[in-house]
Amino acid sequence: MSQRSICVFCGARSGKDPSYEATAIELGTLIANRGWRLVYGAGDIGIMGAVANATQTAGGDTFGVIPEHLLKREVGKTDLSRFIVTENMHERKKVMFMNCDAIVVLPGGAGSLDEFFEVMTWRQLGLHDKPILLANINGYWDPLVGLLDHVINEGFAEDSLRDFIEVVNDFDGLQTALDGALS
Repeated sequence: MSQRSICVFCGARSGKDPSYEATAIELGTLIANRGWRLVYGAGDIGIMGAVANATQTAGGDTFGVIPEHLLKREVGKTDLSRFIVTENMHERKKVMFMNCDAIVVLPGGAGSLDEFFEVMTWRQLGLHDKPILLANINGYWDPLVGLLDHVINEGFAEDSLRDFIEVVNDFDGLQTALDGALS
């Protein structure tokens, strides 16, 4: 069996709540300890940098993908096991997605939302069946979950839309969901 890979979408900032970065560090350590590979946006700042540094510190394999125009802004982390520079954001998402077995969405901003909606839409269209885990740390994603429920309630999506994601509320739930998805 080949090495399992976790794609992590998350913020290039740390956010206001220290638990966001703490969860990223726990996740990076878990990825390394399970012998999995981290696939992420190749930045060295914010939660993105925290998950990568934790994975590396614990001896894990890291695969980073960053578009040319973000190399300086997100401080491209070139000391990864594998570092790929793409031409644009769409190519970045595609390479990250193609090289993973599961997706985790930690707290983040507009870029994380873009990444989440793209992989969820692909799932809705039947283009993949990879697990998508929404790490709802301290209720960070509650408004997003509410929006998805609103979209369903207003008739713009089937109830099955919620089945395409698993909302986990803390690191223990995330660990359990990942272990179940990748066993």
